[in-house]
Amino acid sequence: MPLEFERPLIELEEKIRALEATAREQNLDLSEEIGLLKAKLARLEREIFEGLTPWQRVQLARAPGRPTTLDVAERLFEEFFELRGDRAFADDPAIVGGLARFEGRRVVFVGHQKGRNTKENIARNFGMPHPEGYRKAMRLMDLADREGLPFLAFIDTPGAYPGISAEERGQAWVIARSIQRMSRLKVPAVAVILGEGGSGGALAIGVGNRVLIMENAWYSVISPESCAAILWRDAKEAEKAAAALKLTAKDLLELGVVDRVVPEPGGGAHRNPEGAVRALREALVEVLGELEGLDAEALWWDRYRKFRALGAFAET
Repeated sequence: MPLEFERPLIELEEKIRALEATAREQNLDLSEEIGLLKAKLARLEREIFEGLTPWQRVQLARAPGRPTTLDVAERLFEEFFELRGDRAFADDPAIVGGLARFEGRRVVFVGHQKGRNTKENIARNFGMPHPEGYRKAMRLMDLADREGLPFLAFIDTPGAYPGISAEERGQAWVIARSIQRMSRLKVPAVAVILGEGGSGGALAIGVGNRVLIMENAWYSVISPESCAAILWRDAKEAEKAAAALKLTAKDLLELGVVDRVVPEPGGGAHRNPEGAVRALREALVEVLGELEGLDAEALWWDRYRKFRALGAFAET
């Protein structure tokens, strides 16, 4: 189902397709009419997406068809080999990762994985990891250090799973351990917020030397719905909460929480996944090039300074 603010675009696209089909079937020259509609579509798309509210960007970050970690891996890497399990309890399908080859160099990657449909989402727990997911992520961090390979993390979760089973297995402790482990990596670490970046569940694999965010993704200490439920006792106030949380890519760049915004194709990544991954590829090549010459100590200090600088304030 299209988002409400996308409906005018969908309707125009359907008109263009209908005219193109008529022109083919009846051998008519409707190029002028089709050209006018395409120009109108481009103009309308620009107007809608330049003026999106924070809540609309949250909706785009959750849009069906938006590239998941495995979608990105299939398009971004020349080859990849998935590794599973935490060697302690079980494999968590909400976190995926393994070895890959990116632009000729070997890398280790990890990321939250949502489903592409309802059945997959249930199997993947809607991208909300249990403790074993973060233990698997730490296994991959150990592998990156041992082999001296760059570490890439793809973030897309509303938050870590908050259920009793996760708490019984030490959810809070393992998230803290994952943050600590990633902060001590001896290799270049790059984190990319693909869609949703909710709370500690996102930060657990977000301690990168460089933190990138897709243009219509969000990153926050809490989801808008949960924030609204706490502050206004009503999750329906999520739109108000999204504006107050400063969770959009533009806000985060201004605050210094992220280092770079990766532009999405017109209409959003869910309407053109190939274009979105191309832009991400270019950004990753550039930031990995920046980090390539740094040794383990320099990488550690680079990461330390970056995160110590967050939350700076001025007294007046």
